[in-house]
Amino acid sequence: MNEEEVQRKRRQNEEEATHRRAGILGLPYLDTRDFEQTAPLVQGVLSKEDMHRDMMIPLQKGGDAVPFQFLVTSQTPKSAIDSLRQSYIDDGRRVEFYLVSNSAYQVFMLRHDPPQEVHYDDIKIADEGDSETIEEVSQTLDKVSTEKVFDYLLDQADKLGASDIHIENLRNAIRIRMRVDGILHPVAEISRDRYRIFMGELSSRANISTASTKPQSGHMQKDITLNGSTHLLNIRVEMVPTMYGQDAVLRLFNFDESLLNLDLLGITPDEREKINEVISHPRGLVLMVGPTGSGKSTTLYSILNALNTTERKIITLEDPIEYGIGGISQIPIQTNGGGSFAEGLRSVLRLDPDVVMVGEIRDNDTAKTAIQASITGHLVLSSFHANSTSAAFSRMIDMIGVNPIFASSIRLLIAQRLVRKLDDNKEPYKADEATKRYIKGVLEGVQHDYNLDDITLYREKTSVEHPFGFNGRTAIMEQMVVTDEIQRFLRGDAMDTDTKAIEQAARKEGLLTLEQKGVLAALRGDTTLDEISRVI
Repeated sequence: MNEEEVQRKRRQNEEEATHRRAGILGLPYLDTRDFEQTAPLVQGVLSKEDMHRDMMIPLQKGGDAVPFQFLVTSQTPKSAIDSLRQSYIDDGRRVEFYLVSNSAYQVFMLRHDPPQEVHYDDIKIADEGDSETIEEVSQTLDKVSTEKVFDYLLDQADKLGASDIHIENLRNAIRIRMRVDGILHPVAEISRDRYRIFMGELSSRANISTASTKPQSGHMQKDITLNGSTHLLNIRVEMVPTMYGQDAVLRLFNFDESLLNLDLLGITPDEREKINEVISHPRGLVLMVGPTGSGKSTTLYSILNALNTTERKIITLEDPIEYGIGGISQIPIQTNGGGSFAEGLRSVLRLDPDVVMVGEIRDNDTAKTAIQASITGHLVLSSFHANSTSAAFSRMIDMIGVNPIFASSIRLLIAQRLVRKLDDNKEPYKADEATKRYIKGVLEGVQHDYNLDDITLYREKTSVEHPFGFNGRTAIMEQMVVTDEIQRFLRGDAMDTDTKAIEQAARKEGLLTLEQKGVLAALRGDTTLDEISRVI
C-alpha cells in the first residue's frame, strides 16, 4: 500500500468515526471531501481568530429565506454553538450547524488562513577580515526557526556550491565554515543553543551519537529544490571529539547522474583518448591518485558511467557509497566494522563481473587481490593516496613487490587536482622576467604553441556574480600510461624503483607532470599561476 492509499484509508476511518459521533452529539454529519478544496470561502461572518478559537467555519452566508450554515467539530465548545445559535435566533435569522471531521476543518482553515512563507536572507561568503558579513549571517541563523535551521544551512551550502560544511568548537563560540571551490570561508558564529540543535538533528539523521568519545562516520540524504527542480544531496558526516566539544564536517555530494560524464570534467581530448583506450580493454588496473577532495571519486564514477552498458556486469565496493548509479551493483564495505576491501573483492569475483571498482587500495592484501583480478580478465578501477603517478607506482611496487607476472597488470595511473576556474571576466597581464624563467623551466622539453618570450597570463577580476573572480573548478590531470619501458620497474629489470627514477622514465615516454599541466592551464587562461602554486 502506497502513502496515498494509506492517507485515503486514514481519512475514511476518521469520517466514519465522525459520522458516529454526530449521532451522539445530535448534529447532522457532513462529508466535505467532494468540495472542501473548491467550495467558495464565506467572508465577513466569522473572524480568523474566532474560527481558530472555536474550531468553527462558515459554509453559507444566509439571507431572507436561506439559513446561515456553519461547520463545527467534536472539539468545538458547546457553549460557542449555543451562543451563536441564540444570537441568530434573536435577530430573526435561521442558522444550521453540521459536524465535520478534524481533517475537513483543517482543509478549510488552511484555505482561510494559509501559513505565511518566511523567506530568510541568503548566506553570503565573507571576504578576509569582513566581520560585518559574518555577524549578519550569524543573526540570520539565529532568526531561522528551530525546525528549519539545519535544512536551511544545507540548502544554502548547496546553493553556494559548497563541498563541505565545517562546524567547529572554539573556546568562546561555534564557528561555521564552508569550502567553496576548494577554499574554506568563515560563514557564521552561532550560539551554543543553536549548536545543540544542529548536532541533535545531525545525530538523528546520520545515526551517530553526540555523546561518543570516539570519531564517528555517518551518512544522510536530502532532497534539494531550487528554481523548481529537485536533486538529491548525499551528505557524508565525520564527527570527532575536540577539547571544546564535538566538531563535525559534512561533505556534500550533489548527486546528478547526468553530471557523471567524462566530457564534463574539463579534460583535454588527448587525456580523454588515453582513458578511452585503456578502459576499452577487458582487463587491467586503473588507479586514481590524489588527496581527499581532489575529485577522484567523480572521475572514477564518470568512467564507470561510460562503461555502464547492458553488456557489462559492473560491481563496486565502497566505503561509503557516495553516488547511486542505476545498472551497477554497489556494495557497501564497513571497514570500521571489521570488513575489508580485499575480502569483499574476493567474494565479488565469484559473481563473474566484467568491471570492478574498489573504493580505495589501503593495504597489501587489497593491492595484491586487485592486481590478481586485473590479470585474470577483469577491468579493475580504484583510488590510491599518493602525490603523483610516479609516487603511486613506486608505492604500489613496495606493496606488491617486484613480480614479472604483475608487469602487465597496471595499465593507467591518473593523478588529479582541482583548481579554481577563472570567470570569463578575467584580467590579462604580461608575465615578468622571473615568471618567464619559471615557466620556461617547467615546460622544458614539452611541445606547445606558446611564445615563452612574450607570455600573457590572467588573474581574477571580481564581479557581483563571482565576488572572488572564479567560477567553479576544473581538473588538472597527470596521466601515466604504463608502457613496456615503465613495466621494467615491475619486472625487476630496473635497478632503482624510487619515485624520481620512475618519473624520469615516464617523462621520456610522454608523461606531463601535474605542474606542467597546471602551467599549461594557466597559459590557456583557465586558471592563475597562484592557484596552480596553491594546489599543486
